[in-house]
Parts: sequence; C-alpha cells; structure tokens
Amino acid sequence: MTGLEVLVVVGVLINVGGTTAYIARVVRGKNKPNRMSFLMWSIAPIIGAAASFAQGVTWAALPILFVGLCPFAVFVASFVNPEAYWELGRFDYLCGGLSALALILWWITSLPMIALVLAIVSDAFAGWPTLIKAWRHPDTESANGYVASMFSSATSFFVATPLNFASIAFPIYILCINMAITVGILRGRAHRRVI
Repeated sequence: MTGLEVLVVVGVLINVGGTTAYIARVVRGKNKPNRMSFLMWSIAPIIGAAASFAQGVTWAALPILFVGLCPFAVFVASFVNPEAYWELGRFDYLCGGLSALALILWWITSLPMIALVLAIVSDAFAGWPTLIKAWRHPDTESANGYVASMFSSATSFFVATPLNFASIAFPIYILCINMAITVGILRGRAHRRVI
C-alpha cells in the first residue's frame, strides 16, 4: 500500500468517525436526519462506486463507497430514537421519487458511465431536501459528518488514475453537496449567535 492509498484509508476512517459522532447526536435526538435523503444517499454512492470500479477505478472509488455506507448507518440510527427524524413532506417524496427514477434509468441502461451520471443525479435529488433543511433549520443538523465526508471524498483526487471523469466526477459532486450543507449549518448557527 502506497502513502497515497494510506491517505485514502485515513480519509475513510475520518468519514466513519464523523458519521459516528453524527449518529450519537441522532440517538440523543439532537440531529434530525431526513430519512429519505439518507436512504437514497446510501444507494447512489454505492452505485457510483460500483460504476467506478467497473471502469477500472480502484482506490479513488473506496471513499465513495463509504460515502454510501455511512448514510445508511445514519438512516438505521434514525429509527432508534422516535424523535430523531425529520417529518417528510411532499417535496421530500418528490425528490425521493426523482432520485429513485434516476436509479431505475441506470438499471435499464446498464452502462457504467451513464450509471455514474445517473448516480450523481439521484444523489443530488436525494440531497436537495437536506440541503434546504440545513439552511432553514440548522439546529436539526451538525456539520461533523458532512465535513468528514468532504475530507474522505477529497482523498480520491490523490489516487485517481487515470484522472478522468469516471474517477473524479462523484468525488467532486460529494465535495460540493457536503460543502453547501455545511455552510448552511454553520451560517445558521452563526446567525443565531449574532441575534
């Protein structure tokens, strides 16, 4: 294992640590995850990682795989405490349906590159409700899991060979969505302190 591959493993461990801290807050009822987002977030990255593996990407896809496994752990944890979930509305179900549609389209095509694009689209639809919630209700979220996911995804760039769409598309998307959610959470908390 090279030094860069060790960096990827460290990034994955940081992601797992950030997710563990997030889950602890879920169990205590402080974080209220949107179950639809976290369930769909667990599916799309796993498909994205599988598509990347199918294109010959190895170490760069490992963080993306864990970007899928960690939300699934949050989804499961949201059932531990009955008060640790966000009530879903029509918009959440619409985004969940569009996310599922993107996954179904991937299944129909069975082409790895199209699967990667559709996995990103699916993940984006799944994340939209949580992104809005993070900006409007930052007290229902904590940034630690999202920051850890950003770090883990960023390690993909160090081991992506060849450096092409298949190896960096999903990590770039994961960085962007997690950064937007984190900014929403931190901005809302800073705004509350000023008031």
